[in-house]
Amino acid sequence: MTRMLDGKSALVTGAGSGIGRAAALAFAREGARVAVADITVEAAQRTLSAIEAAGGQGIAIDCDVTDDAAVASMVAATANAFGALDCAFNNAGIAPYQVNAIGVATADIEEAAWLRLLDVNLNGVWRCLRHEVAQMRRQGGGAIVNTASIGGLVGLRGSSAYAVSKHAVLGLTKTAAIDHAADNIRVNAVCPGYIETPMTEESMRRFGDRILSRVPMARMGQPGEIAEAVVWMCSDRASFVTGAAWAVDGGYTAV
Repeated sequence: MTRMLDGKSALVTGAGSGIGRAAALAFAREGARVAVADITVEAAQRTLSAIEAAGGQGIAIDCDVTDDAAVASMVAATANAFGALDCAFNNAGIAPYQVNAIGVATADIEEAAWLRLLDVNLNGVWRCLRHEVAQMRRQGGGAIVNTASIGGLVGLRGSSAYAVSKHAVLGLTKTAAIDHAADNIRVNAVCPGYIETPMTEESMRRFGDRILSRVPMARMGQPGEIAEAVVWMCSDRASFVTGAAWAVDGGYTAV
């Protein structure tokens, strides 16, 4: 049976853990050669080792998405290793607790925390996207998926900067999809709900009962459930899908 990404190459940022790791493994399982990028190269290498143990191929790359030169180098390294960049999943991001901005009202957020969240979660996606688009233009097309969030679809009490960053990712995604359709480049976003990863541990510790009471499926999602949606959006099976924001959230945003 033909796999969804046989013969393709893929780049995944934030691939050392959580959703990014699950996506890198899913890309490889579907036949892609994968550039596994993470700010912690040891984590990227662990993901790559898992890919190789399952018979897949890839490379590990150390990349901080707040550094434009590092992002350019990451994209170039991917294209050089595989001959092209067919699929990109811009997933690297940080959570509010990582900048002490969880449970903080909008007017009370420290400016440094606000700017840090936006630089990683929004500007980091834009940096990746613009270098990916440049490469994809040269080769005649490709597919990009950006990680947004349910926080890009609704407000999140006490997480204003995070919600703003993810709303902005959706605006970036939709506009890039319009701008680059003529380049044969599709751009979509995935909007995860509460997924069982290290990034959601603090939110669930503090607000878990309240959060799960709003999820019709009454559970957290698994990283692999996001990965499956991302792989499909990057595949040729989604050839007429661009500018979309896919909520994978157990029904959270349907309530």
